Amino acid sequence: MTNRIAFLGCGSMGEAILAGLLAAGTQPSAVVATVRRVERAEELAARHGITAISSNEESAANSEAVVGADVVILGVKPVGIAALCREIAPALGRGTVVISVAAAVSLEQLEAALPAGQPVVRSMPNTPLKVGRGVVALSAGTSTTVEQLATAHQVFDGSGIVLDVPEDQQDAVSAISGSGPAYAFYLAEAMAAAGVEFGLSEATARVLARETVAGAGLMLAEPGADPTALRRAVTSPNGTTEQAIATFDARGLPGIISAGAKAAAARAAAITAELAGQ
Repeated sequence: MTNRIAFLGCGSMGEAILAGLLAAGTQPSAVVATVRRVERAEELAARHGITAISSNEESAANSEAVVGADVVILGVKPVGIAALCREIAPALGRGTVVISVAAAVSLEQLEAALPAGQPVVRSMPNTPLKVGRGVVALSAGTSTTVEQLATAHQVFDGSGIVLDVPEDQQDAVSAISGSGPAYAFYLAEAMAAAGVEFGLSEATARVLARETVAGAGLMLAEPGADPTALRRAVTSPNGTTEQAIATFDARGLPGIISAGAKAAAARAAAITAELAGQ
């Protein structure tokens, strides 16, 4: 795909992206990652065969890692993104594609901290990337070409589905797919709790809920799957499932989910504003 890829910060999400890249054929020798702790650097190097550097040991690790890189992936927390961009700016190549995986950090904020004309892509991945079933939304910066955006696609192709969205839709993406896995886990928690109320053991209820939600997710992942059609297929007229769905509707569950997603999107917008004020 590219000659050199640098991960600046490589936590669980970054490692999921890294694993997808390697599975898709990128050579470990083409990858360098910087992390704070020596132990984490050693762990990444041993597990994936890449070069990993501890910034606690090497103060110039980030700047050194981006020299000659075709792609730089910013994987630190949102509050540290602008400072990281300013740190590496002098070492970046003019055509190096900088990809941010930090939630709520706008393209404007990224471009303001990087050299003028630097190709930038804002991404919103979600945690199922860890199992190769993620979804990633990309928004291109003002200086990013079609070819450079395609390069960003290739970074994530090995870990899930990649979509292009206008940046003003990124908060909505965050509310639906970024936070969405937690909604599914929350549903499984609630289902297990209901099972315990029926008298099932906690262990049995947890297995039933977990495997049901996971299995339903696999059905949804089938090509052309439609959640409405799948729901209707298991909702027999006057049956038990119909009664459950009717109760959910009567209690306003769709509205509750919508309200939660809107609250998540509003918080993402607020974080963006907070970061802009730094």
